[in-house]
Amino acid sequence: MNLNNQLAVVTGVSKGIGLEVVKLLVEKGTTVAGWGRTAPDFTHERFHFFRCDVADESSVEIAFQATVKKLGEDIRILINNAGFGVAGPTESFSSDDWKAMFDTNVHGIFYTTKRLIPAMKKADEGHILNVASIAGLNGVNQFAGYVGTKHAVRGISHSLYMELRDFGIKVSTIYPGSVRTNFFDEIPSVEANENMMRPEDVALTMVQTLETHPNYFVADVECRPLRPKGKKS
Repeated sequence: MNLNNQLAVVTGVSKGIGLEVVKLLVEKGTTVAGWGRTAPDFTHERFHFFRCDVADESSVEIAFQATVKKLGEDIRILINNAGFGVAGPTESFSSDDWKAMFDTNVHGIFYTTKRLIPAMKKADEGHILNVASIAGLNGVNQFAGYVGTKHAVRGISHSLYMELRDFGIKVSTIYPGSVRTNFFDEIPSVEANENMMRPEDVALTMVQTLETHPNYFVADVECRPLRPKGKKS
């Protein structure tokens, strides 16, 4: 897809991968509707922020209507990036945290995607890119809830691409390993460090996935830091 003059929705744009994707897209000439709970420290004539909590379907509907009213309905790109993780042993894990992760990481994808599919079908073109995690491919100790949400993202994405491919709509999933973002702020056992991937590199891979030929479809992208523990001494 040629990204110039396209209209995209990106969720979770306040920082990290989402914000880096926004920066790359506007450079390509894309107009971006950024949906998030907190506005990023970023301004550009082609970037428009709409306050939205993807865990709340009424909030998604309000952001969607506001986006269409301001920017038009011909939205052909959706990047479902919003998500978070909480770690802990299952027997003492907060049920509220468990539910909140599923509300944001899983149900949020449904709330956003269902609203954007009709315009993509009408255009006979579209690309939905879901941000999962390496945790969507394997288990992680004391991350049962988060891993469960990201396995769900994988299953939803694979089913959606089978459902939508004949309408010219691609559904891709990216599975990043550890990324140097605020994701680890709420996880006491892990600190973001220079051996993790840079969010701008993950964002670049996502944008390159969007730029593929109309009949060339990248289903899954797995990316990891080359030296997660740094150079060997």
